[in-house]
Formats: sequence, structure tokens, C-alpha cells
Amino acid sequence: MPKIAIDARKWRDYGIGTYVRNLVRHLAHLDRETTYFLFCDPADEATLRDLAENFVPVVDGSRGYRFQEHVSIPMKLRRLGVDLLHSPHYVLPLLCRRPAVVTIHDCIHLLFPEYLPNRMALTYAHRMMGHAIEHSSLVFTVSEASRRDILRFYPKADPERLQVVPNAIDAAILEHPGEEEMERVKERYQIRGRFVLYAGNIKPHKNLERLINAFGLLKQRAGNDDLKLLIIGDEINKYGSLRRRVEAAGVRHDVRFFGFVPDSTLSALYRLASVFAFPSLYEGFGLPPLEAMASGTPVVTSRISSLPEVVGDAAVLVDPYSIEDIAGGLDRVLGDDALRATLIERGRLRVAQFSWERSVRAIHRGYMKVLGVTVPAQAAAENVR
Repeated sequence: MPKIAIDARKWRDYGIGTYVRNLVRHLAHLDRETTYFLFCDPADEATLRDLAENFVPVVDGSRGYRFQEHVSIPMKLRRLGVDLLHSPHYVLPLLCRRPAVVTIHDCIHLLFPEYLPNRMALTYAHRMMGHAIEHSSLVFTVSEASRRDILRFYPKADPERLQVVPNAIDAAILEHPGEEEMERVKERYQIRGRFVLYAGNIKPHKNLERLINAFGLLKQRAGNDDLKLLIIGDEINKYGSLRRRVEAAGVRHDVRFFGFVPDSTLSALYRLASVFAFPSLYEGFGLPPLEAMASGTPVVTSRISSLPEVVGDAAVLVDPYSIEDIAGGLDRVLGDDALRATLIERGRLRVAQFSWERSVRAIHRGYMKVLGVTVPAQAAAENVR
């Protein structure tokens, strides 16, 4: 049987970490015959060892986006006799001489180079992504929008080797936290009435300054005196401009910033929110709107990037560059009970179209195709979406 290596060093991260965790866990249920070597941080070795007998953690202490990984990972591939490497991000080790597949989630580093520390980092990102596209047997990406971005930046890429396999929702968010936890969250965070919720990171492309301004407009409209805005995002303290924007918008007492919250708390907040706002300027996939829909909360999100293909007809789409349009979309949802009910019902139907099990089966079929292993007809007939 073949031997496949997966770079799982980002196991504990957000974003790519969520992808890796769901990929590996579903593969452990799907495939008990192939040997999987999981390159991992020393802290994750024990967790990964308990997955299944055919999943073998291999400690690799090299840091991402550093020279060492281009040497240490290929050495391990040779020593272990690996047949295929899956890199879950755009860095494929330069010295890798084994067949490989990569997952390129988005082109955010190329579209927003200001997030990188310097120009050298931008050059590295551009060249590494190009190298991965050129030397991989198959490139997975998570949306048609990301596929278009890849082809725009790398027009020589072979479209036939770019396969869209969408993300899905983590089981921790799908599970209802229970009424006791819901009450505990309400008490801990002093939630007394209606609120607009945002959850995600707080980098500039998430468009939170316009969301805050739109909330300021919303508060000026009749019937919204009780309304609050809750922003959940990592490293809030790094972005003092958001607090200044709150002051300028005149909503200092109505906007609350939370940092990291546990999954059970996030799950409760999704369900307690009156509306979920996600006016992002760019997303490779855009998972939070789906999470809100799965929680029975109506969504207002952007009509650009990958978001329309993710939410379909189950959300109110707005122009994220227009403060008035964002405010108008929120106002429509808050003020129209029939629209809210329609969005909630459509949201639940939309969420059902995305499944980690189906997506991981598609990735597994990709592995087997590269390795020349025949997939049973029944499995091959299953569609990703």
C-alpha cells in the first residue's frame, strides 16, 4: 500500500490548522490501509499518535517559511520511503523529489502585501506559490474565486491541475452548546438585548472600520436604541484604529471587543446574535458566514470575492465599500421578520451542501489518482458538491 506524508505542523493554527485537523481526522475514518506520516510539532505527537494505527506522527521542528523546512522534510520523505507529500499551504520544499499535492487557500499575500513583514517576504511568497503550482501533480483550492485568483497571478498554470474542494464547518461549531452554556455566556458577557456579531480575524481586509461606521448609521435609525455590536477577533489590542473609529462613530458604549473565545462560547454567541455581519473585502472561502447559518442566524455579507458562491441565496449581499449599503443590509434583516425567517431556512439548506466528509473523500481520490491507484466505482461517483 502507498505511503503518504501530510505536513501537519500547523495543527494548532487557525485557518490552515482547521483545514489540517479536519483533513486528518476524516482520513483516519476513511482510509485504514494507506500509511500516513504526519509531520508535526513535538507538542502534537501524542495527539496524532492516537488517531489510528496507520497514522504515524513524525516530529519535525523546522519552522514554516524558513530555509530549514526545505531540507528537513525532503530528508524525511526519502528516509521513510514516502510516495506522495501533501502540503496544506503554498510552500512545497524546494528539495522535494517525490510526487506532491498542495492546497492553496487564497492569494492574500499577493493581494495584500502589506501583511508581510518586508518586500523579501513578498518575493518569497510569490516564488514559493509559483514553485508549488509548477511542481505539484495536483493543486487543491477552496473556491472558484481562489482558483480564478491563482490563474490570474500564474497564467501559465495548468487549469486541469487546479481542483476546487470547498471547506466545511467544524463539528465543534455545529454542536449546540446547550441551554446552560447559553445562559452562562449571556451572564458572563452581560448580554441583555439584540446585537450584531462579527467573528474572524481583524486584519484590514476584514473591513471592520466600515462595519463600525455602518453600525453608527444603524444606531441613528428608529428602533435601534438597544442594539450592540460585538466583535470577536484575535489580537484586538494591535488595532487601536478600530477603537478610534468607534469613538469617531459615536458608538463608544455600544461596541464591545472580545479576543479569542472557546468554541463553545463562539457557538453560543452565534446563536444569540440577531444578525451576523461579515463585510470582508477578500476571502479564499469565508467560513464564518456558514458557521452563523448553521447556528440559525441570518447573515449580511459581501457580494465580492468568494462569499457569493459560499452563501448562495441564503444571505443579504452588500457592497462592502459602501457604509450605507452595509447599514441598509443590516437594517433590512433586523426589521423584517419574514426576511429573517427566509434567510434562516435558506441558511440551513445551504450549510448542508458543505461537508468535510465529502471534501476529504475528494482529496483522497486526488491522492489515489496521482499515485495511479484505482478508486472503487461507487466512491469515484460521489461528487464533492
